[in-house]
Amino acid sequence: MRTPLCDEFGIDYPIFAFTPSEHVAAAVSRAGGLGVLGCVRFNDPDELEKTLTWLDDNTDGKPYGVDVVMPMKIPTEGTSTDLASYIPEEHRKFVDETLLKLGVPPLPEGEGREGVLGWLHSVARSHVDIALAHRPVLIANALGSPPVDVIEKAHAHGVKVAALAGAAKHALSHVANGVDIIVAQGYEAGGHTGEIASMVLTPDVVDAVGPDVPVLGAGGIGSGRQVAASLALGAQGVWTGSIWLGTEEYRNLASNKGWETAFLRATSSDTVRTRIYTGKPARLLKTKWTEAWAEEGAPTPLPMPLQNLLVADAHNRINASGDPDVISMPVGQIVGRMNEVRPVADVMASLVAEFEEAVAHLNKVNG
Repeated sequence: MRTPLCDEFGIDYPIFAFTPSEHVAAAVSRAGGLGVLGCVRFNDPDELEKTLTWLDDNTDGKPYGVDVVMPMKIPTEGTSTDLASYIPEEHRKFVDETLLKLGVPPLPEGEGREGVLGWLHSVARSHVDIALAHRPVLIANALGSPPVDVIEKAHAHGVKVAALAGAAKHALSHVANGVDIIVAQGYEAGGHTGEIASMVLTPDVVDAVGPDVPVLGAGGIGSGRQVAASLALGAQGVWTGSIWLGTEEYRNLASNKGWETAFLRATSSDTVRTRIYTGKPARLLKTKWTEAWAEEGAPTPLPMPLQNLLVADAHNRINASGDPDVISMPVGQIVGRMNEVRPVADVMASLVAEFEEAVAHLNKVNG
């Protein structure tokens, strides 16, 4: 399993692993892939600085990347207090009443944290600046192409830029802005995702951008067979995410005691694409919380970043309650195959072994 991206980034396998956990990212990189740390959860610049320093020291000198959430167009912003004033009272009331109905208790006095500010453009820019003071080989943007000046700054530091795309036209726009790698994220994926499935999207994007722009297939990839399928569709590698939520290393970050119970019993049908998490379409595990927002009379989710600020305290309370029936967690349809908790190294080894078996099977079919 070797493509030009392996030589480009100094990795053994073209397996890119998005994760909010530095422990998972480091373990993937040590196992020969490219761990990509999601930065959106870091409100405190010092916390991100310490985490990236930890990554520098715990990847055995292997490369890693970072992922930010930055819109191409620079929006008007304010402080979290200012932004909170734009949240309608009916939305606050709905959240409070829903938590009460679902039996989610309040947090003890003084516990909890403010909403994730990494959705703000200015905060995402600070994430880029902090990252460039370390040694990432890749900066990926979950909302497509970052502004051109951010791309140019990354390139000036010798860092490649990747952008997620849910349609071929988006990929072409990203390339025109200077993006180096396209992540073709299909409908099956967890978190922010579009409306076109991976089997259609990957070759669409590969053909649109041409042979000189590497494409990573994303969405629904949790086995070596799916890695092989993505490469067969023209991708030079894969972008994975959900499968790393089911690893032992992720336990260092997971704050919801009911999370493992929830995903271990879930099927591929137990997810829903909704705006209730961030204000943009994102695939979440289907629970009583997501179902409440789909009921008649529920308010329409607010735009980013207001929706996340609205539900931030609710997420804290849900996480603390540990109820697997209420959990709020982005995850892809591949959750139906996440049937046990394993070390990252074992997951990587399985991806490689299954890939080799799939290729051998195709060679046999080919005669």
